[in-house]
Amino acid sequence: MTRDGFREALLGVMERKHHWAWGSFTNGTVSKALLPVHLEQEYAVYVRDFPVLVGRAYVQCPIPAVRRELAENLYEEETGGLHAGRPHPELFLEYPKGLGFDLARFERVTLLPGAYLYRGLLDELTQHRGWSVAAAVVTLFIEGTPHERSLFDPSAPARPEPPLEAHPLVKHYGLPVASLALTKAHRGVEGEHRQAAWRVMLEHVPASEHDAVVASMEQVLAAWLVYRDDVASVCGLAR
Repeated sequence: MTRDGFREALLGVMERKHHWAWGSFTNGTVSKALLPVHLEQEYAVYVRDFPVLVGRAYVQCPIPAVRRELAENLYEEETGGLHAGRPHPELFLEYPKGLGFDLARFERVTLLPGAYLYRGLLDELTQHRGWSVAAAVVTLFIEGTPHERSLFDPSAPARPEPPLEAHPLVKHYGLPVASLALTKAHRGVEGEHRQAAWRVMLEHVPASEHDAVVASMEQVLAAWLVYRDDVASVCGLAR
């Protein structure tokens, strides 16, 4: 697979990272009483342990330039020391706190079946398939969006960034803007993280590993869609 072919294959996966029910979470359709289900599953599936997932890619990688990219990502996620001022998993909890939800629920989350399988796959891919697969899954798939192509093509639509006052949790559910610290942090580091993720993939992953990386990305996309199906179902949504 050529470098351009590798990039196109990865972009093709990311452009399918869109779930049919997401609009119902952003337009106020989902009842506020059911929002904790969505937030708890996200937190337990990957948000809480995201620094660990990045760290798994870091410790497996023999390439200093890649480790430096991953170390910066890890440091920010774990400490907030570069931009956010606090660990990103802690900032995530400002969402349910600001909405008046019981934070104790986030200490004892039971994963839905799809979430359980998705997390199991994340653990498999970040621990047992080598650094390139781990880095792709964590820094491209989990952190990335369907708008990755805009990094390479100025005519492609970029990820929307509406004013914080128009954030769905603020607009439809009454979250104070002050509780969007994680959203603000992500906007501050997103450009750097996206560029770093693609730099690692396109400049450092050996051609001999391209097929394995793409196959793993396809696997994680399929599991993510099933996970999001389960969340949508519990939140009362159907196709």
